[in-house]
Amino acid sequence: MQKSGISLAALAAALALSACGPGGGVSLPGSHQISAGALRHSVKDARIKQFYEQRQWKPAWGGDASRDLLEAIDASEKHGIDTNRFLAIIGQAPDDLHEEIAMTQAALAYADALSGGMADPKKIYTPYTLTAPKVDVVAGLNQAVEKGAVGAWLDGLAPQDPEYQAMSQAYVSLLQQMKANKLAPVPQGPSIKPGGRDARLPAIAQALATAGFSSSQINPQAPVYTKVMETGIKGLQSEAGLKSDGTIGNDTIAALNTVMADHAQQIALNMERRRWMARDVPTTRIDVNTAAALLDYYRDGQVAWSSRVVDGQPTKQTPQLGAYLFQLVANPPWVVPKGIAEKEVLPKGPGFLAAEDMYVDAAGQVVQRAGPKSALGKVKFDLDDKYAIYLHDTPSKGPFETPYRHKSHGCVRVQNAIQFAQLIADDEGVRSDFDKGLASGQTSSIALPHKIPVRLFYQTVFLDRTNHLVYLPDPYGWDAKLADALGMKAARRNALDDGVLIPLGP
Repeated sequence: MQKSGISLAALAAALALSACGPGGGVSLPGSHQISAGALRHSVKDARIKQFYEQRQWKPAWGGDASRDLLEAIDASEKHGIDTNRFLAIIGQAPDDLHEEIAMTQAALAYADALSGGMADPKKIYTPYTLTAPKVDVVAGLNQAVEKGAVGAWLDGLAPQDPEYQAMSQAYVSLLQQMKANKLAPVPQGPSIKPGGRDARLPAIAQALATAGFSSSQINPQAPVYTKVMETGIKGLQSEAGLKSDGTIGNDTIAALNTVMADHAQQIALNMERRRWMARDVPTTRIDVNTAAALLDYYRDGQVAWSSRVVDGQPTKQTPQLGAYLFQLVANPPWVVPKGIAEKEVLPKGPGFLAAEDMYVDAAGQVVQRAGPKSALGKVKFDLDDKYAIYLHDTPSKGPFETPYRHKSHGCVRVQNAIQFAQLIADDEGVRSDFDKGLASGQTSSIALPHKIPVRLFYQTVFLDRTNHLVYLPDPYGWDAKLADALGMKAARRNALDDGVLIPLGP
């Protein structure tokens, strides 16, 4: 059965005409008779072989099944996924037999992308230990084909939570806006300061409003840089990792001209990260979004506590980890990691050690005693990860009030940590033990009756408490790194350090 390879255009046409139903006269890909022997001889890929073995080598594709698959792939845009990635697999098939196999390959590839992402996070970030989804896509696809529900099955593989759905809707809306509002780029030129006048200001105001930074419009006959516009410009600058001073320079103009495309890419990258994470989220857990430097404690599915945190510097990043909080430590000492001790403590001499209440123990480790000087403050939240990453209190409270909070050596400093520890101790029924240990001034470890799952993840787009999507800079450059891995042109939005210094600590 020789035939020319079906083109992407032909696939698109077949998909469009197939909406007319079986009587439309369209021969969809895969709607041909293929023998079991020919399939068995031609399939080389192990998973595709497993798929057909489960079917006793009966062909899967034809008519409604093909239509469902193509329609599902055509809707991949709502997940920030390029449709051509999967259509191209089918389009390269030289004949009916290989087209049948290619349909299965495309279906499995799309199922993989929806259920667990297009990229392997462990190959991009080291370490990465967040729990991944567990989906048998081979068995699932077989069941979906047999039930005539390929499209519904594929659609159910992506995250179904409100945050992912909000990102998906915003992504589609952005693409539609970019097609409908083809604004001419604002030309570069002299810097414009608040209160100034410039012929470009009407175009700047329109671009700000279109991108969602301002609802204001200004009179084209009076192109003045207003206070309302200044607020929008500062928001754009902060998000783009530029100095948020309100002055419209050429770097701000460049960010304004690309902001909608950047937002769309940013959403696509964060939807990909969400697809990496297990769908069955523990109802009691601690989530730390390190990109936002925010912590949420969920108890029985409800947010019981939220606070700001200080997490790793861009050069000492807090990794993406899944771990368990297993004990609270009241009045903890700090055993200074060897690298920090050698670079930042020992070179300063014995006077510094004495001033910071530090000493070198018999094993040669630098230790900071529990007490008011301790970099861990009055409580440590011990995690069972092997990377020595944990949550803790700090005597330095000022940085929690700053917008840029990526300043630690990788551990997570928690705002109002004692109150947070008391809440956990209450919930776990060990409050009296914790209070007694805290009041003693001595180091006391209080085991939790139930380990609490902790997720440290990185989301530069997230849904806030008012159900609005928040867009953040990319302090670790991990959006750019993921974009590179997915073959996208990376947008660079590194957060601007505010220069606030904080004391030594983990």
